[in-house]
Amino acid sequence: MALYEHVFLARQDVSQQQVDALVEQYTGLISEMGGSVAKSEYWGMKSLSFRIKKNRKAHYTLMNIDAPSDAVSEMERQMGINEDVLRFMTIRVDEFEEGPSAMMRKSDRDDRRPGGRGDRSDRGERRPRRDEESKPASEGETE
Repeated sequence: MALYEHVFLARQDVSQQQVDALVEQYTGLISEMGGSVAKSEYWGMKSLSFRIKKNRKAHYTLMNIDAPSDAVSEMERQMGINEDVLRFMTIRVDEFEEGPSAMMRKSDRDDRRPGGRGDRSDRGERRPRRDEESKPASEGETE
């Protein structure tokens, strides 16, 4: 059997319980055809880049599937018929990713320097202009 990562998008107006029911339905189908679902992750409702069938948002769900290709083809066929599923994509992988997927991991922002785009702690100090740096101080001027 082969390993697959499968992501599908459900309509925005279905509830999370209905999305969970879809996952259970497709997990049962995979199990009937001799496969198994190693992991399923609900990624939440996210905005779409463009409208899909008049929807601006969708429920995203990931399923890690260990099944024969016939089972995956049948699941994709049924998803194509289901009006609650907007899009889906299945990718064959060599091995499953350990731990949570990239969408579920917390972004590492600790490695950025403090202060955001640049440290502005020196705002009160006046830096000399480039032409002032090159001029020697004349006898009458004091700093």
